[in-house]
Amino acid sequence: MAKTVILFSILFFPSLLFSQTEKDSLQFPKEKNLYNTKDMADVYHSIFKKHKKTDTISSRKADFAILPAAGYTLQTGFAGVISANMGFHTKKNENQKISNINTSVTYTQYKQILAPFYANIWFPNNHYNWISDMKYMDYPSDVYGLNSRRLSTDANSNEGYGISYRFVKIHESVLRTVFENFYLGGGFYYDQFWDIKIIDTEGNRVNRLLTRQLSTNEKAVGVVAKAMYDSRLNQINPSNGWYANVVFNPSFSFLGSTKDWSTLQIDVRKYFHFPANSQNVLAFWGFAWLTTSNNHPSYLFLPSTAWDDQYNTGRGYIQSRFRGKNMLYYENEYRFNLTKNGLLGGVVFGNVQTFSGDLSTEYRKLMVGYGLGLRVKLNKKTGTNVCIDYGFGDYNSRGFFVNLGEVF
Repeated sequence: MAKTVILFSILFFPSLLFSQTEKDSLQFPKEKNLYNTKDMADVYHSIFKKHKKTDTISSRKADFAILPAAGYTLQTGFAGVISANMGFHTKKNENQKISNINTSVTYTQYKQILAPFYANIWFPNNHYNWISDMKYMDYPSDVYGLNSRRLSTDANSNEGYGISYRFVKIHESVLRTVFENFYLGGGFYYDQFWDIKIIDTEGNRVNRLLTRQLSTNEKAVGVVAKAMYDSRLNQINPSNGWYANVVFNPSFSFLGSTKDWSTLQIDVRKYFHFPANSQNVLAFWGFAWLTTSNNHPSYLFLPSTAWDDQYNTGRGYIQSRFRGKNMLYYENEYRFNLTKNGLLGGVVFGNVQTFSGDLSTEYRKLMVGYGLGLRVKLNKKTGTNVCIDYGFGDYNSRGFFVNLGEVF
């Protein structure tokens, strides 16, 4: 989910979190009993002394949570959100991967509206994987990196300039198994920014230059080719296995794109228990977002901080903080329990990102982010956590970063 899924109020409104009964319970493969594990529903039942039956395997395969909340992040300011999450198995099999659906509606202090919908569906026996990633945004926000050679030194690459736009994202893809855990497939991507406006008053000359570079409408329409290896059983909260995903995405003007260009994304992640006999997890994430054509993407489509598909790169920095034709990113995170029952956990993380110097030569250096966070078990059947992190970065950057489900 995007960083603007703001969830602090789960601690104060547990009675609104869940719509589930014993019949709705979902169980992880190979897991016999969840009695000693606790989540926010258990807390609610304990506080209000509501009767709750022991968690057992049931005939139904789905488990879901509904969450109204409020909170704060760097990008949104104060915000209110209603979020829903569902996890399920399409077949009762110890090797069946967990499918999940996430959606929310958010309204923020800065008059932003965000409405994402994400579905990752694993068909029986994991033979097919369907991914639907859609989003609508009405989004006043800041952009950086605007002292490119095409502008002038009047604009500062490390100063944020306020713009507003509307954005729609429709990404649909299907992959088929080739051999165990390895998939090939493709799909169709449609992305559009429109009604792009400069909302800061920076002087007529800078505003004219920004308007010229940003345009008022940017569109990317194209096909994708995908290759994926995924040995994780639970993509919501991975604890072991490998994930590697390669996506080649050419956009074509004859389909309606602003211009022709192509990009390549390479995403590799590894998880293992450390120490080996504990439930603590050490996670590694490497990500490359590269422009593979002579034409570079339109400005708002350039690789940028926290504009990966899940909007999670670069904790420690505000979204859009760095931008360029090529982006390289690496992150480590250590996840550990704070309570024996799994209700509360913690993380420490560190990351580094660097960009090509198209917009600013400063972005070629390594920008480091780091921090720590709290995990609250929202749904023990799916492993869904509420993630509340506080991150630090260069240029005195710092702030809260919130997710539903692990960051990666």
